[in-house]
Amino acid sequence: MIQAGMTRLDAAREWVHGFNAVPTDMIAKLMAAEIDDWCEVTRPTVGDWAYASDVGEGEIVSVDYETGWCKIDLGEGKVARYHENRIEVNREDGLPMWSTMWSFDDNCDEYWLEEKDGLAAMSKCGFRIFKSEEFGYFFGIDGAGYDFYEAHWLPLYEARGLKWHDPQTDNDEVDA
Repeated sequence: MIQAGMTRLDAAREWVHGFNAVPTDMIAKLMAAEIDDWCEVTRPTVGDWAYASDVGEGEIVSVDYETGWCKIDLGEGKVARYHENRIEVNREDGLPMWSTMWSFDDNCDEYWLEEKDGLAAMSKCGFRIFKSEEFGYFFGIDGAGYDFYEAHWLPLYEARGLKWHDPQTDNDEVDA
């Protein structure tokens, strides 16, 4: 599927255009109708604000995705180490801020997400991921005022290990 002259950014755009776009309001209504069917499965990431019941809250400064252990900076030189199952990550809202969420249209992407540690990769790329037992996975972005392709979609394309771009354009620079 490599196309001559296609940059990584062009390839990422083509990949993303194949996703299913879903209005966030629709997800909210589905969640309200079957609240027990839905959960957020976003993994903690560096920079998240987290709460641990016995020590308080602080910023996550490192995450080991293989073991699930996180280090939390509690301030005043105190750092605590907690397993991700024992902390609560504070998120701004119930759902991502934008009016659109997405789901993968390809079973290979779904398999990667669920079976090949795609949850950790997507979380590191700045996505919030939700799972419905009935409808599958949906993901969205919390952010504004920057290029989503550079900050989220291109890193996701690379984390997914896709190679649709022309290696000759790997650096995405144009010769003058």
